[in-house]
Amino acid sequence: MTSPQKPTLDKDLKKLSQLEDATAGLGRRLAAPGIAFLFVVVCAVVAGSLMYDAAGGVVIIAAAAIGAYMALNIGANDVANNVGPAVGSRAMTLVTALIIAAVFESAGALIAGGDVVGTISKGIIDPASVSSPSVFMSAMMAALVASALWINLATWIGAPVSTTHSIVGGVMGAGIAAAGFSAVNWVTMSSIAASWVISPVLGGVIAALFLAFIKTFIIYQDDKIAAARRWVPVLIAIMAGAFAAYLAMKGLKKLIKVDLLLAVSIGFGVAISAWVITRPLIAKQSEGLENRNQSLRKLFGIPLICSAALLSFAHGANDVANAVGPLAAIVHTAGIGEVAAKVTIPLWVMAVGALGISFGLLLFGPKLINMVGQQITKLNPMRAYCVALSAAITVIIASALGLPVSSTHIAVGAVFGVGFFREWYTENSKRRLAYIEKHTGAQEYKRRPREDRVDQARRKLVRRSHFMTIVAAWVITVPAAAILSAGIYHILVRFIA
Repeated sequence: MTSPQKPTLDKDLKKLSQLEDATAGLGRRLAAPGIAFLFVVVCAVVAGSLMYDAAGGVVIIAAAAIGAYMALNIGANDVANNVGPAVGSRAMTLVTALIIAAVFESAGALIAGGDVVGTISKGIIDPASVSSPSVFMSAMMAALVASALWINLATWIGAPVSTTHSIVGGVMGAGIAAAGFSAVNWVTMSSIAASWVISPVLGGVIAALFLAFIKTFIIYQDDKIAAARRWVPVLIAIMAGAFAAYLAMKGLKKLIKVDLLLAVSIGFGVAISAWVITRPLIAKQSEGLENRNQSLRKLFGIPLICSAALLSFAHGANDVANAVGPLAAIVHTAGIGEVAAKVTIPLWVMAVGALGISFGLLLFGPKLINMVGQQITKLNPMRAYCVALSAAITVIIASALGLPVSSTHIAVGAVFGVGFFREWYTENSKRRLAYIEKHTGAQEYKRRPREDRVDQARRKLVRRSHFMTIVAAWVITVPAAAILSAGIYHILVRFIA
């Protein structure tokens, strides 16, 4: 017979167990910040070893650390727009999404990130207005610090803000503080501001068009599976062709000269190849599936994963400028001792941005990925595919034009394009009503008052409260980053001068 344990011993063991659990939980929470801090330190050390003989070596080291910190915040906040729809629709797990996004973000930044870096570092502030190297470097560093702090705050409170807004506002605010309003290139700022308005509208229109295509030619067909076998490979081919054409224009130009006609030809060839390859795969995957919408969702898993990868690549190409644009300007200015009209971007600077975005995504991204994918609107793989592909195409177009657009604007615009189109389609589509009558015989929907149908659709499709919160963050971000950057500039100029 075993002797009973003493009550005091039981209490002590329970307290010890609770202490161990609390310590383990605290350790897990501190692991990500610790790894992030180590990454920042490594970037500073690498910058010091490569630029130790430069005139502004200390400034370059500090800028490298701040640029790495900025890249981490971009990965934590902005990349959620790329893979959030895929995770929210359950087309892929969070771990799979993190891996795919990290790989393609880095590839996009390293292969195709150069053009936008030139715009963000030199297109906003006119070098002729800020001729002093110390003043120019102070302005660029102030922009980095201000935007990084603002994005960090937004990530902490769970708000997906525009990192592009942050850095552009920071550069503008520091430029005004350094040399007045004349230092800012308002022509470039106007084109960038116009892209902020155009990009979400374009993203919404493209998403709505893809969803209209899917509903018309697949969902509301008598034989859904046969329609999917015909058209899903076409959708995959469109995505593959767009990706190939963009990669040809942005990546191959470093090896050979690629004009628009050649890039389009390459994209067309890849699209045909993708269609030939995926057609039998989709046919095999669709065998034995029931003729219903739930079965269609399985067939859209592959194109949704591919579109998320494409969007990550495009985001890396476009948003690496937010992290390393000012850093590239600082390194170049410190190296030659004067403000130049053209920036040479070292490979290690691009690597800081690419790796920083990937580390930020892996360490801090899941929080906002879940928010974007599950809380803004209810997504299934077909809707998520439309959102992701439209956002990818829009970012690719903007990056090819050298415009640092906001992926947050585009993703939200695409989500609302899908939502508003579904509201309109539900209310006005004769094809949908005819399909319902034919297959269910239901007449109740048509007999209900119009106001009740519209209200119910709006409640179910998109949460307006999240949209208003994000729009408010967009409005606040630019002036907040500009004011913060101007204040930081006045502090930094005393040390760098």
